[in-house]
Amino acid sequence: MPQMGVSVAEGTVVAWRVEVGDQIEADQTICEISTDKIDTEVPAPASGVVTEILVPVDTTVGVGEVLARIATGSAAAAGGGQAGAGGGAAEQPTPGVASDHGGDGQAGVGGGIAEQPTPGVAGDRGGDGGAEATAPAREAAPSGALSGAEGDGHGERRRYSPVVQRIASEHGIDLAQIPGTGRGGRVRKQDVLAFIESGGALAQPSGAEAAAGVQEPPLHIESPYRPEPAAPRRPTAPPPGPPPPLPPEPAPALSAPGHLSRMRRQIGEHMKRSLDTTATCTTWIEADMSRVESARKGLGLTALPFVARATIAALREHPTLNAWLQGEDYAVHQAVHLGIAVSLGEDGLIVPVVHDAHELSVEGLAARIRDLARRARQGGLTPDDVRGGTFTITNPGQFGSIMATPIINLPQVAILDLEAVIKRPVVVADADGNDSIAIRPMTILGLSWDHRALDGAVAAQFLATVKRHIEGWSGT
Repeated sequence: MPQMGVSVAEGTVVAWRVEVGDQIEADQTICEISTDKIDTEVPAPASGVVTEILVPVDTTVGVGEVLARIATGSAAAAGGGQAGAGGGAAEQPTPGVASDHGGDGQAGVGGGIAEQPTPGVAGDRGGDGGAEATAPAREAAPSGALSGAEGDGHGERRRYSPVVQRIASEHGIDLAQIPGTGRGGRVRKQDVLAFIESGGALAQPSGAEAAAGVQEPPLHIESPYRPEPAAPRRPTAPPPGPPPPLPPEPAPALSAPGHLSRMRRQIGEHMKRSLDTTATCTTWIEADMSRVESARKGLGLTALPFVARATIAALREHPTLNAWLQGEDYAVHQAVHLGIAVSLGEDGLIVPVVHDAHELSVEGLAARIRDLARRARQGGLTPDDVRGGTFTITNPGQFGSIMATPIINLPQVAILDLEAVIKRPVVVADADGNDSIAIRPMTILGLSWDHRALDGAVAAQFLATVKRHIEGWSGT
């Protein structure tokens, strides 16, 4: 399992897509790994036969540990030789990857003699010509183990993961209608979600309902009633008393048993580690968004990319906030790799990264943020999309929040909180210094910062710089 980020030291196997004895092809998905950063699929490093699965589902392993073994080449046909998936290897022996040369010193891969080890495949060379291949374990998208298969009409079987089958079942989708983008045409979770977004899963009425139809009553029916001569009125009986009270219904259950999801546990562990590690303080400042509101409406954008651009400009003036602190190692970054927190609803949140954000205009930032948010909600992010952030912006204001205290995303030293833009009366001064009351779109910007890395004066100066760039927005 390779290093997926500076703060990722382990991952959890959430599903195996193969079983011992399966014949697999190179790059075929063999398992899924989850970390607190991202979920992703692990491809096979080579073609062969799965001989051993070393890590059970729901087991957490450290970076560099072997997950499974695959027999490749002549070893696969003979039933000997093994390959390890999960360790990662290079052409020369590296720490944690052993190369055991025995016998005649040759490794049979595909029936021939391997002159150079394949990158990502570690050779365990013995007299029987077996080879041992390793696959780096990546973090997996939330998906179950492979358990479903259907015929494709050509003598082959299409295999689906449980999460794909579940989504298809919930939306009434025939998976045979969906073209897969995975290896060998395999249908992935992203394919099903895209099919649903395109309207392909619209519910259809059942045959019985369509056949029966609904017969509406005629607009007018001739009444058979004919009035009788009026009879003399008689005294009426007293009205009946109130009905007896109904027995009380049983009170609903106050709680239901359950457990936190895997993502919720990972988010909780990451946030708790941040609070236990950092000396977190939070500082707030108000900003007049009048110029930003005028500019964004002309471009059809939200306020977020404008605040992001102002934040990048402020980080250029106060680079000590564009930094990592790991133990006693404090590193200030030249490039701004801006993390944007994206809500996944009740499933949790994730922070994809706009790399080299300092090189982008407002329109460029808006496009990148939209793309990352869309792929995050569809489960289409890659490990590179969540790696290397140097500063983070969170935007609870889109849901109406007016003040929050965000938690720092380790190993970063600060995070900016953008709250709702609300029109309210404020005191403004004209060119002559005369005060008046005006209605302005205002917001609150909050900065949580690590007191180990900087002091309150620097945090306040940074926020004042962000405010200056927002209120003096000139369209650059």
